Amino acid sequence: MESLAEDIASLARKRLSPEHVQAMQKIGEEVTFSQGQKIFVLGGPQDYFYQITDGLVDVINPITNVPFSYGRMGKGEFIGEIDFLYGGRAQVDICAATNVRLLRIPRPAMLDLMSKIPELGDDIVSVFAARRRHMIENNLLGMTLLSGETDRNIRRIADFANRNRIPARQIALGSPEAAKLADETGLDPTHPAVILGPEIALQNPTPRQVAAYFGLDVTLSKDRVYDVLIVGGGPAGIAAAVYAGAEGLEALVIEDLAIGGQAGTSSRIENYMGFPTGISGADLCWRGEVQAMKFGTRFAVPRRAKAVSEDADGTFCVTLEDEEQVMARSIVVATGVQYRKLNIDRLEDFEGSGIYYAATDLEARYCGQSEVVVIGGGNSAGQAAMYLSRTARHVHVLIRGTSLASSMSDYLRNRLENDPSITLHTHSQMSACAGDDHLDEVVIRDTEQGTEWTLKTPAVFVMVGAAPNTSWLSGCVALDDKGFVKTGRDVGAASLYGTSHPGIFAVGDVRAGSVKRVASAVGDGSVVISRIWSFLQDLDNR
Repeated sequence: MESLAEDIASLARKRLSPEHVQAMQKIGEEVTFSQGQKIFVLGGPQDYFYQITDGLVDVINPITNVPFSYGRMGKGEFIGEIDFLYGGRAQVDICAATNVRLLRIPRPAMLDLMSKIPELGDDIVSVFAARRRHMIENNLLGMTLLSGETDRNIRRIADFANRNRIPARQIALGSPEAAKLADETGLDPTHPAVILGPEIALQNPTPRQVAAYFGLDVTLSKDRVYDVLIVGGGPAGIAAAVYAGAEGLEALVIEDLAIGGQAGTSSRIENYMGFPTGISGADLCWRGEVQAMKFGTRFAVPRRAKAVSEDADGTFCVTLEDEEQVMARSIVVATGVQYRKLNIDRLEDFEGSGIYYAATDLEARYCGQSEVVVIGGGNSAGQAAMYLSRTARHVHVLIRGTSLASSMSDYLRNRLENDPSITLHTHSQMSACAGDDHLDEVVIRDTEQGTEWTLKTPAVFVMVGAAPNTSWLSGCVALDDKGFVKTGRDVGAASLYGTSHPGIFAVGDVRAGSVKRVASAVGDGSVVISRIWSFLQDLDNR
């Protein structure tokens, strides 16, 4: 299966071409660092791009304070990681191993050069992305989570990190290493926590705090007016972000949890063109996010839209849950859908500690060799069941009707029906759940036979229904009876993606009548930007 980036070993210490270096020299300056002097400081800004002109540089492990064995870089190599694209904080100390000379370029100037010389941008982004992949796959740096296996709040942070491709390692509370880290950071050694660096730790963390530390949450100002505000970071929103940036529009994407949306929870997508061995939804969407950032699109995560209004001059104002406001000349509604919550007593008590709405490697880790339940008969449920069958002892798929959904892809249907580690239960629903701090068992009802049975399980994956996220639209656009946004001919709009309100467009699953597939959503997001471009041109010509 495809990963989020190339393997770092395959890039073989990639150097930039002489022509690209010459272009960089025109906008940079030569600086020197003495042996032992820090070039980047853990948690500090990445305001500059550095290429090594002479000497050696070490990447320092902030936990042990010694260089990584793979981290020494020399003449011709460049320093940095993918966070550079959006101004995130440095995740390591980078230190001069010898006296070094470096070519230093301010970040805005370097990003501008990368956009003007795409081959240069491609070379840099491929190395930066590969470095991130290496960090994730080798459990390096990023965050340290104490008690992530048992504490629900820490699991929430782990999920946020996993879906946003932030490296995070988990350490059991009570272990010698956890006690040592707690002592060094002044934490209560018996309390779950998130450690971001040697001097930064949170004992009651929120995704917003983590996002701010890693630079995922941009500073918003009502005085700044974007050409287009994209609300929702699923495949449709990301595609719109890529094309908006490519067309030179000033664009901002806001997403309430993690880039990728519901598609980001898919463990394996096999029917998306260009990935014959499949790719996870999170990796696919992360690639798109990096691509959009390369073109200058900004992302703000986690930010949730609460309401939208229009000023007298036609500028849209979107109010967020924290009462901050974002101004834009046009809006793309790409908020997608969310799985419906089941009306079962105590269900919310176990959300994040046994009840899940995604099946990624993080959730699979909590299942061990247990029996697990997947509720739903569509593609997402099928992909989850296949993925979980690799680690769980057995997967029970509960289907409300007589068979798997007719919309499920044929290849998935055949695999589910022929996998001995998966049992399909038709006419079945979960009717109760029980446990103390974590889910222990569920009651399953056979609606055809009128009987019930109990299953011991630590995990239930709910993947039913598709409720559109449109309550924030405040009546500005016409919706159908299920809450999906009406577009095109249904509302007299000239564009297939136009809504009943000029300047507001809708793409992806949130659009009434759309095909609920990743490829369709990407197509929507790609095409809508041409319509927005025309809309903005008309505004400017009035």
